[in-house]
Amino acid sequence: MRNGRTGAVLASVLAAALFVTTGCDSSGGGSSAPGAQEPSPVAKVSITPANGAEKVAPDAGIAVKVGGGQVTKITVADAKGRQVKGSVAGDGTWRPRWGLRPSTTYTVSAQATGTDGKQVTQRSTFTTLKPERVLESGMAPLDGEKVGVGMPVQLLLSKPVTVQEDRARVERSLEVRMSKPVEGAWSWVSDREVQFRPREYWPVGQQVTVVAHLAGVRAGEGLWGTKDRKMTFTVGDEHITKISGETHKAVVRKNGEVVKTIPVSMGKPGDDSYSGIMIAQEKASKMVMDSATIGRPGEYRIPTKWNVRMTYSGTFFHAAPWSTSSQGSTNVTHGCVNASTENARWFYEFTQRGDIIEVTGTSRKLRFGNGPTPWAKSWEDWLAGSALGKPVNG
Repeated sequence: MRNGRTGAVLASVLAAALFVTTGCDSSGGGSSAPGAQEPSPVAKVSITPANGAEKVAPDAGIAVKVGGGQVTKITVADAKGRQVKGSVAGDGTWRPRWGLRPSTTYTVSAQATGTDGKQVTQRSTFTTLKPERVLESGMAPLDGEKVGVGMPVQLLLSKPVTVQEDRARVERSLEVRMSKPVEGAWSWVSDREVQFRPREYWPVGQQVTVVAHLAGVRAGEGLWGTKDRKMTFTVGDEHITKISGETHKAVVRKNGEVVKTIPVSMGKPGDDSYSGIMIAQEKASKMVMDSATIGRPGEYRIPTKWNVRMTYSGTFFHAAPWSTSSQGSTNVTHGCVNASTENARWFYEFTQRGDIIEVTGTSRKLRFGNGPTPWAKSWEDWLAGSALGKPVNG
């Protein structure tokens, strides 16, 4: 009998305890019932190119769409973790500041915040196409070179770029940074060369950095740039030499002051020297002047010293000890500018690549493209050669 009562009492206590525990869970509003799932975030993010996409055009752009929220952050990085700078364009597509590299894998990470305040991250990894043809490049001046005030920037291309739209893409990839910003412009000299010059001569002491962001630039059917190129140069003192075929003198100025007047002889009738604004294109202490290079084999073949090239076609300022009696009075050369050995050596040592050499008083006019000849054109004509049709302010 006592055992029966004891069992009844225990049963009542257990029932009361269960009731109290259940009552606490119901009224407290704590954790969800076992096995319940959190509600899914409202924001839904989709990325194009899709995850796993291949042969993606480097200039295609990246589209991130969000339903039920807003994008808060987009990052793009290659397989080495190097992030790509870019921004969202007016059409809502994220575009890199410069092109994506061909044959490269990228991962897009897009973060969005939903209308429920929850953050969502979506990723997509894709690979850009392998070009059918590759556009290589070269550049002048040399990296680290000190040049004259007339030196242009030359970008030389391995394949012809003929379509205006493709040329515009190439121009947009070219960045010119200047320590003293001045107005300048790119202009196409040929299908394989585009040059940059300032509107006026470079300021003395100017430091210029040029970056050709050609990687990812579409330059023709199946033709893509794959590598960037960068170089920096400095502008030295202003050297301007004015040579007259009438006075037979070369007047050399440094930063506006006359530093030397040199008696010269220039091209004789029929072999007239070019008139126009040229630059010192290169220098060679010794070389052989051979008439075969201008289509007149056997006429002359003469070793010369202290040579400063003025045109591709073979105009030089050089030493000519055999014509000293004519220097300062008569034009007797095959088109070059002759000076004494002493004066030619001085001019050679004084001259920087890109120095201005202006010739007047002859019957033959300098042809644009006979070497780097950016000053043979007016600013308006130079600008007309730009695919973008507008100047650059560095």
